[in-house]
Amino acid sequence: MADPSPFADVVVTDEGFSLPELKWRELLFVGALRAEGDHFVRDPHRPLPPFKAQGLFPLGIKLVAERRGERIFLKRVSH
Repeated sequence: MADPSPFADVVVTDEGFSLPELKWRELLFVGALRAEGDHFVRDPHRPLPPFKAQGLFPLGIKLVAERRGERIFLKRVSH
C-alpha cells in the first residue's frame, strides 16, 4: 500500500519549486502530470499524491521542467 502521508521533500524558491526525480517519475507514471508540447499540465482526472506544500500543481497552469542533478525544477509558464 502507498504511503498516505503528504510528501514533504519539496523546495520552494522565487522561481518555482523542485522535487526529487523519483517523485517526478511517480507523478508522470500515475498520470497526474502529462506532457503538453514542451510543457507539463495537471490532469484533473488522475490522482495527485498529497504534498505538504499546497498549490504546487494548479489546474490549467503550464509548467516547465528542468532536471538538475537528482532533482526536477519546475517553473510556471507565463501566459
